[in-house]
Amino acid sequence: QVQLVESGGGLVQAGGSLRLSCAASGGTVSTYAMGWFRQAPGKERDFVAAIRRSGSYTYYAESVKGRFTIARDNAKNTVYLQMNSLKPEDTAVYYCAAGEIASTTTWNYNYWGQGTQVTVSS
Repeated sequence: QVQLVESGGGLVQAGGSLRLSCAASGGTVSTYAMGWFRQAPGKERDFVAAIRRSGSYTYYAESVKGRFTIARDNAKNTVYLQMNSLKPEDTAVYYCAAGEIASTTTWNYNYWGQGTQVTVSS
């Protein structure tokens, strides 16, 4: 069973950048589809980005397309989410997830990290 640990969150001004990391143990990220989701207070957990098991395709929510990039480093067994041009509406807890298929829906992911807080000030 894979364990996921996110890091890299913090407080940043609007227009700034952050890179989130998701380190895996007990499993290999290259054998899973990996996704990033986020959840703002009082809201549902929403899809942000995903990468196929093959690593050949990536998917993004419309709200982050062109600003966020998901990437995988097999040697480090880590998945990243590079976030540029951050906006206050990007403020949320960001979660990393692993599953069988790259999907925009939470129920397709079997394993989740504990989340990392991202706060974007205006």
